[in-house]
Amino acid sequence: MDKIKINKYIKSIVALYCDRMELLMRNIKLLISYDGKRYNGWQRQVSTDQTIQTKLEQLLSKMTGEEIELHGSGRTDKGVHATGQVANFHSNTEMSTEEILEYMNTYLPQDIAILDVRDASPRFHSRLNVIQKTYVYRVWNAPTRNVLERNYIYHVPEPLDIDAMKEATTYLLGTNDYQSFCARKMKKSSIRTVHSIHIEKIGDELRFTYCGSGFLYNMVRILTGTLIEVGKHERKPESMSDLIKAKQRSLAGHTAPALALCLTRVDY
Repeated sequence: MDKIKINKYIKSIVALYCDRMELLMRNIKLLISYDGKRYNGWQRQVSTDQTIQTKLEQLLSKMTGEEIELHGSGRTDKGVHATGQVANFHSNTEMSTEEILEYMNTYLPQDIAILDVRDASPRFHSRLNVIQKTYVYRVWNAPTRNVLERNYIYHVPEPLDIDAMKEATTYLLGTNDYQSFCARKMKKSSIRTVHSIHIEKIGDELRFTYCGSGFLYNMVRILTGTLIEVGKHERKPESMSDLIKAKQRSLAGHTAPALALCLTRVDY
């Protein structure tokens, strides 16, 4: 048996051992809300500790006295917010879910909050078991900007044709290769399923709600930027079909700013 086969065998044994050990531990599920303004996104990074995952893992490790690895439902980008992020971790802690909730909310920064803590089934995985995610993007469509909410809403002063944007969304639904709406070349599949896109007008605010099996890097923001260009009559609604077929990011619209995007729900 050569060295490569030996290394693969050892790794498989270690992975199996770790998997069985986790099954003997508690699997704890968190519902998380955060203001992403001052963080470099969800995912842990080598170059900085200013990520949501890092802050949570540091606190959980201190709380349990164990090295905690937190699994999130997905990676939100730098500056993106959440009111319904889900994550899970394995631990031998004897703290009740109520005690964990109180401890975390006592010591977390003011811009991160735990909304719910509960014991999950041993096999639950916050990312692998996702059925659907929901994101909301907020646009302030008025000549004068919204001063009080300027950090959480994208100001578009030009009039937008809502009916044209709604028509455009019908071409974006279904299971498609959304490479044109992804900010980086995917190593894995760029095929996703978008179940619905709703545009709601509330006074001068437009809310774009996206529900789908999952979304590519910057996908919701690029979809929003493209729909806004339709609303300005810079693109035709039916051109969305050609964009999907083209699979070229350069042909789609601008990437709307991160500050107005929020992950609101994850369904299992």
